[in-house]
Amino acid sequence: MPGSGSGKSFTMMGSADQPGLIPRLCSALFERTEQQKREGESFTVEVSYMEIYNEKVRDLLDPKGSRQALKVREHKVLGPYVDGLSRLAVASYKDIESLMSEGNKSRTVAATNMNEESSRSHAVFNIILTHTLMDLQSGVKLGTSGEKVSKLSLVDLAGSERAAKTGAAGERLKEGSNINKSLTTLGLVISALADQGAGKNKSKFVPYRDSVLTWLLKDSLGGNSRTAMVATVSPAADNYDETLSTLRYADRAKSIVNHAVVNEDPNARIIRELREEVEKLREQLTQAELTCH
Repeated sequence: MPGSGSGKSFTMMGSADQPGLIPRLCSALFERTEQQKREGESFTVEVSYMEIYNEKVRDLLDPKGSRQALKVREHKVLGPYVDGLSRLAVASYKDIESLMSEGNKSRTVAATNMNEESSRSHAVFNIILTHTLMDLQSGVKLGTSGEKVSKLSLVDLAGSERAAKTGAAGERLKEGSNINKSLTTLGLVISALADQGAGKNKSKFVPYRDSVLTWLLKDSLGGNSRTAMVATVSPAADNYDETLSTLRYADRAKSIVNHAVVNEDPNARIIRELREEVEKLREQLTQAELTCH
C-alpha cells in the first residue's frame, strides 16, 4: 500500500515553485483548448473537488461550507456519481488554481508521528471537458447532439498507516483504519482486474462497492478510460514493508487492460459518418467526371 509521507500529495499538488501533476495538467489543458478554439472548435470546462473522509464524501467546493456527507448513487448508463456535488464552470487555469486553493484549505489534515501534515482523506479533483462539434459546411454548432464529453479524475490518495508507527489514537486511529480499509479494497480491485486482464478469470467478481473510493473510481479502474498510476516510495529503511507493498500494487496494476472509447452522442456520430460518406462520394464523382472529359 502507498505509505504515509512518501510524497503522494506533493507529486499531485506540488508547490508554488514546483507545480505537481494536477496544476501542470490543468495548465496544459487550457493551452490545448485555446489552440483548438482558434481552429473553430468550442469547449466548456467544469470542475468538482471532493474528499473521501472516513468512508463519507464531502464537497470541497461547497459554497455554503457545510461539510455535510453526500450520497453516492449509480446511474445505469453514466455509472457512479455523487448526488449534490458542486460542479463549477471555469474559463482559465487561474480559475482552477483559485478553486483548488480554496478546496485544499477545506481538506482534512492532521499531524502524526510520521507526517506533520498527514492527509486524513483521499481527494478527487474532476475536470469535465465538453467539446462541441461544428458543422464544417455551415459553421453552426451541432448542439447537444454533437457533443463529446471527457472526464479527467485526478486522485490524491491518503497513505496507509500502522498505528504503532504513527502514534495514532482516538479519532486519528479511526481515520487511519478507514484509510487502510479503502486502500485494501483498492488492492483487491486491482488484483481482480489484473487477473481478468491476464485472462486468468474473466468472470471474477470485482469488489468495487466495498469502499467509496473504488466505487467512485469504477470507470477509471476498469472501465471506459485511460489510467495512469504513480507509485511513490520512501527511501527510509523504516518504511521497507510499505515500499514493498507499494511496488507490488504497481506491478499488479500494470496487468489491467482498459478499453477507452470516445463519448460521442450516437445520433451525432451517424450524422458525422453520413456527411463524411457524402463528401467521399462527391470526390469520387468529381474524379470520374474529370476522367470522362
